[in-house]
Amino acid sequence: MKKTVSLMLTAMLAAQCLMAQLADGIKFLNYDKLKSAKEAFQKAYDANPKDPQNVYWLGQALMATDGGDPSKEQVAAAKALYQKALQELGSDAWLLVGMGHVGILTGEDMNSVKQKFEQAITATTETKGKNKGKPNPAILNAIGRANAYVASNLGDHAYAVDKLKQAGAIDLTNPDIYINMGINYLKMGGENGGEAVKSYQEAINRDPKSAKAMYRIGKIYQSQNNKDLFEKYFNDAIAADPAFPPVYYAYFDYYANKDIGIAKGYLDKFVANAEKDPVNDLYLANYLFLAGKNAESLTKAKELESSVGSKVLPKLDILLALNYDRTGDSVQAKNYLTKYFDNAPADKMVPGDYELAVKVFSKFPGSETQAVTYLEKAMNSDTSKVNKINYANQAADLFGKAKMYPKQLQWIQKAIDFKGNMSEADHYRITSTAFNAKEYAQTLELAKKYMVAYPDKPQPYSFFRRASLAADPDTSKGIALAGLSYLDSVYTAISKEKYKKEILSNQGFIISTYGNMLNMMKRNPELKPPTSVGAAPTEILSQFLTICQKGLDLSNDILATYPDPTNDFNKYATGAKAEFQKNMDFYSKPQAPGKKTGGGGGAAGKG
Repeated sequence: MKKTVSLMLTAMLAAQCLMAQLADGIKFLNYDKLKSAKEAFQKAYDANPKDPQNVYWLGQALMATDGGDPSKEQVAAAKALYQKALQELGSDAWLLVGMGHVGILTGEDMNSVKQKFEQAITATTETKGKNKGKPNPAILNAIGRANAYVASNLGDHAYAVDKLKQAGAIDLTNPDIYINMGINYLKMGGENGGEAVKSYQEAINRDPKSAKAMYRIGKIYQSQNNKDLFEKYFNDAIAADPAFPPVYYAYFDYYANKDIGIAKGYLDKFVANAEKDPVNDLYLANYLFLAGKNAESLTKAKELESSVGSKVLPKLDILLALNYDRTGDSVQAKNYLTKYFDNAPADKMVPGDYELAVKVFSKFPGSETQAVTYLEKAMNSDTSKVNKINYANQAADLFGKAKMYPKQLQWIQKAIDFKGNMSEADHYRITSTAFNAKEYAQTLELAKKYMVAYPDKPQPYSFFRRASLAADPDTSKGIALAGLSYLDSVYTAISKEKYKKEILSNQGFIISTYGNMLNMMKRNPELKPPTSVGAAPTEILSQFLTICQKGLDLSNDILATYPDPTNDFNKYATGAKAEFQKNMDFYSKPQAPGKKTGGGGGAAGKG
């Protein structure tokens, strides 16, 4: 009898030990202590590899990262673990959820993934007792976790939230249900930040010491630049558990470019509470760089390169590039950036990395396209509209510095397309770039839109005039005259008095052009006065007389506006009118036999 009791007691203690190891592992995951989590779950698995929960959590540890999706190797390891257990243990609910998580990460059809989830739910739904007909809340929570810990463009986060709500209604104590719910809400888009905060608050209601929930609320307010609130929740997290590492790193990252002294204090606290990892040495090397200690930072970074390498620490190449850029070695900076973008996981890259690439690559003529290739990849993989706009603008700036204006124009348009609206600065930038790119037809269209949006600004009218003239330098195409006439019609519609000088200046140019056109036509031997009174004019004569009349009309308009004979516009118009009238008189009346043609004086205008 005593032996039986002893065996039962031993079994109970073993079970409790395994449960404690699982609890420790889950806590380590929540604290981003990934190595410790893996060790705890591995011990539980080694003690009982036939327990589906042990298998499930070890697979979760194998796929865990400190941000972003796991590598292909990590996912493959978890998949192999789950498949082996399925073969040995059958279709257990925990293993089905684990395989569903793997399926999301490997691009499996979401309907197929959900079938696994639903199968797991059905298998664990109670068939009797007070919970009859209710699914297992732990399985529902695991489904929520599977969708929470993937990129926002993967999984089905609305589906996950629905399952987590069911779990929360059944299990009234587990705070992790609502932490996973908050993460899924955020993966659905920033507009769901309020719902995420409510979820995290419910987690805190269930566990007033939930540092993770407080920290995540703080991160939401930090993303909104609400310093008072994010500091409140960060400090609440520290008070709830001073050993919670992520909050110290968040503070370090926040102060790193604001107050390096304060940042160093938080870095020290992070290192003291985080598990030992080479990445902590990278953080120290980064601190040395931020503190202006380039020689020390570079030495530390080179040591890490030799001992660990950038395959383990992808950001090491960025730190080396930063140090070399600051010390003026642009070649080395470029080499490390190229290595980083060629080898580092895309989910490790941040906007600042691309800003550095633009800065460095712009120093090497001909490298612009290479740098923009990196920006384009980032833009295509990033779901943030703000980041997409920033990437497009960086590409535009890079091509602009290289005076590659047609490409700059394309990227400015992409940035505007992402924004969905245009500021005055956007109108100016794209119109100016179109002009620099010698895309004059496009410049005219852009300038028209600019005029409509900002009629009181002088820039759109200036661009329209310059593009009209540049598109037709010898005025032979008619674009210049048509453009200036259109511009005058716009000026007149807004305020003829306000834009009086601009209108008259355009009219003066048109008059000068008419004079030049008449001089060119008079070189044509076919231009002759009519042979008799009432004779129909030839085609060229008709054109000639029409231009004369237009010149007379414009001259009269100027004289009506400026009747004072001492005014420069009046003087110019008086002379031009006389020239046009003289030409019209000569070429509109039959000439006496033997009289030479070709009279009428010179060009009407200044040229």
